[in-house]
Amino acid sequence: MKDPTSPATSKASGVAWPPIAIPGQGLPRNCEERTEPRPDTGDATSDAPNRSTPGLPDSAGNPAPGGSEAQDGAGAAGEGSALLDDLRTAIGRYVVLPSDEALTAVTLWVAASHIQPGLQHAPRLAVVGPTKGCGKSRLLDVLYETVHQPMMTVNTSPAVVFRVIGKNPPTLLVDEADTIFGPKAGDKEDLRGLLNAGHQRNRPAWRISGPERKPTAFPTFAMAALAGIGDLPDTIMDRAIVIRMQKRKPGERITPFRSRYSVPELHALRYRLADWLIPLRGTVAGSVPQMPVEDRAADTWEPLVIVADLASGHWPALARAACLAMTRNEVVQDEQTTLKTRLLRDIRRVFEQEGGREALRSQDLLAVLIQDAEAPWAEYGTKGLNAYHLANLLRDFGISPANHRFENGRQAKAYARNQFVDAWARYCPDPAPSAPTAEVPARPNPGRPPAPPSGTLPTGPPGGPAGPRPTR
Repeated sequence: MKDPTSPATSKASGVAWPPIAIPGQGLPRNCEERTEPRPDTGDATSDAPNRSTPGLPDSAGNPAPGGSEAQDGAGAAGEGSALLDDLRTAIGRYVVLPSDEALTAVTLWVAASHIQPGLQHAPRLAVVGPTKGCGKSRLLDVLYETVHQPMMTVNTSPAVVFRVIGKNPPTLLVDEADTIFGPKAGDKEDLRGLLNAGHQRNRPAWRISGPERKPTAFPTFAMAALAGIGDLPDTIMDRAIVIRMQKRKPGERITPFRSRYSVPELHALRYRLADWLIPLRGTVAGSVPQMPVEDRAADTWEPLVIVADLASGHWPALARAACLAMTRNEVVQDEQTTLKTRLLRDIRRVFEQEGGREALRSQDLLAVLIQDAEAPWAEYGTKGLNAYHLANLLRDFGISPANHRFENGRQAKAYARNQFVDAWARYCPDPAPSAPTAEVPARPNPGRPPAPPSGTLPTGPPGGPAGPRPTR
């Protein structure tokens, strides 16, 4: 079957070219909605928004025939719950996600992409992991076959994104996002600003465009999934549902992802999602669900909770439980990051107090840290900070204890000062030294002659022989 999201193919050359986007409008209409037949019905002319669903209005706003509104609504809700169950099972078959809550969140995020024209916020999906081989790219492969109008890219520019997003925006899928925002990526503030602004509707980007060089407003509102090694910038993570991927354990098995067998199955789910959700875009615009969180977290999770409420059944409870668990996990992550930075600063202070020693025994370092009444280390854990806690907190910085021989000839587990130099410079740098102020000479007391200089005046130039120079 032809992939409805694949680019148009040139019959003359056989080369696939992407459709041309119209500035400020996005992709042409014929590329935005699917019109080819569905495998389950064989209908060659129907379109997802125009296909009548029991109990749901068609694209013209006319009520669908057959049955009472209450009965049809109940049938649509039951269908949505079963569909989300099937989607959740399919995603979990190809990818091992870190938790059941994460699997629920990804399932709802995929479904929410099909109603994004009716949403007020477009949540980001941050798929991050500590190393390669954690399944980040495989998850994007599954998303590409199930979300609404996917646009996959490995490295992109703001100019491209400006011209692709329109009234019916694509779902952006950005792999290797660490190459865009990493330390070697250079200045990417424009792209970061676009992704931040696109989280909320009516935040356009203005650019000079066209042959007449007129100011043009480019929409930025679009859902986006970004995958990369390590955390993304804080401003993006704060607007994202964060999926912290991990490597599979030896006993964890997944179904191999093969395009010949996997893509048709996932496309069938995409078609079912479109048939269910696209007619509900107008209803979604006025939805105000009850949220278990507040502020930006509520904005980010609201589209997912809306989809869960539309599905009914057990999904409203699943969505809100996942929302609470995952937002709390990110709060803990933030606290741990702040705590680790505090630990680096306190260890630097201990080394300074010890007079520049090159290494400190683990037990001696712990003793000094715990003695600080204003620090949290005495109450860390159940019995205070210990050697295991200390090593665990420093592991992310590449710092670990090692055997060190001290002056008395004894060996002990210790931390060397040079292990911390790089982490201190990156995470808690010293404040920039202030510029030295020039000494202002004291003004002479008016009315009195200046006092003669004290001491003996030199009789020759600096560095030269003493005594007067002979005259010629």
